[in-house]
Amino acid sequence: MLDLLDPNEVNKRASILPPSDDEFENVLLVEGEIAAGEPLVTNETVKEILKFKKSFLKRLRPDMMGARSDWRRFVMVKGDAREGMSMYPRLLPGATVLIDRHYNSLEPYRKGEQNMYAVRKEGGCTIKYVERAERNLVLRPHNQAYPVDLLPIEEGKTYADLIAAASAMLL
Repeated sequence: MLDLLDPNEVNKRASILPPSDDEFENVLLVEGEIAAGEPLVTNETVKEILKFKKSFLKRLRPDMMGARSDWRRFVMVKGDAREGMSMYPRLLPGATVLIDRHYNSLEPYRKGEQNMYAVRKEGGCTIKYVERAERNLVLRPHNQAYPVDLLPIEEGKTYADLIAAASAMLL
């Protein structure tokens, strides 16, 4: 079957990273829409590859709601200026954010500290604090000069379907 396909098209769409044999893991920088909605990341959607110590990534605990075990766990996104300012000073404009797509639970990661989440919104991804209110997600900015958004949870879906990931680290 592969003989019938254009090799350039196959290479463009293939998953690009073999397992790493050293102490570092490759983490892919992608657009927010890819981070929020694509289980696998293909070569054509990767903007950059960054390295993280495997020991650091292993210390991050998952808390998955729903079926996500086939999703590439860690990816990175770069926030735009508006996104960064809505979470200022916790997130700076243009900051690169490591997100853990195996943590989409609303349980606090650390006691007494709010989680930041990458959330699917309007075909893209926004980074906000998240709360649930009936059949809606409330997206709260850190900077109170920016509005609170209400994101309805579609019938047959759960809040976990809208949450792409918890933000694990800022660069």
